[in-house]
Amino acid sequence: MSGSPDKTKWKIAEALKSLLRKKSLSKITVQEIIECADVARPTFYRHFRDKYDLVNWYFQKLCDRSFFLMGKSLTLREALTQKFAFLKSEQDFFTQAFRSEAQNSLVEYDYQCIHAFYSDYIRRALNGEMDGKLSFVLEMYCRGSIDMTVRWARDGMKQDPEEIVDGLILALPPVLSNQFEKLQKKSDNVTIDVKMMQM
Repeated sequence: MSGSPDKTKWKIAEALKSLLRKKSLSKITVQEIIECADVARPTFYRHFRDKYDLVNWYFQKLCDRSFFLMGKSLTLREALTQKFAFLKSEQDFFTQAFRSEAQNSLVEYDYQCIHAFYSDYIRRALNGEMDGKLSFVLEMYCRGSIDMTVRWARDGMKQDPEEIVDGLILALPPVLSNQFEKLQKKSDNVTIDVKMMQM
């Protein structure tokens, strides 16, 4: 198949999205995906390890458009709202993806993404590594955040993105919001909505 690797990946992702309208992720096979995408099996495996890797790649594209712009052009609220709005716009896909409990599922991948992101952000605020207490609080917050995201997705995404984002920001522990505030003071380019975090 000709074309750029990203175009091929998007084609395969679109095939999976189509299949997810009819059945759960756990019941979809790679064979069904490649038949729907009209690509060869080696093409699929050249780009993805398995169907969960495909889901995670698609989710990563979401993060690239929203969450990882935080501190560059978006506030925390804006980044989270974009993330959840995108999840909701692809409700069939992500509801099924968050229902999977496979070892390399989206649930664990989302946790790894947000934990790595927040860790890097806080290290910049500290100009160094986090201590054990701060690492514990961050892990606890990220686990809770993912749990609420999964519950929201599995329950049919009934809350508006803004509503769940309000909850996630209000739940941010003071010790973490203090680090965001510290980083905001260091750089005019960082525009975290600290006032909302401290409500």
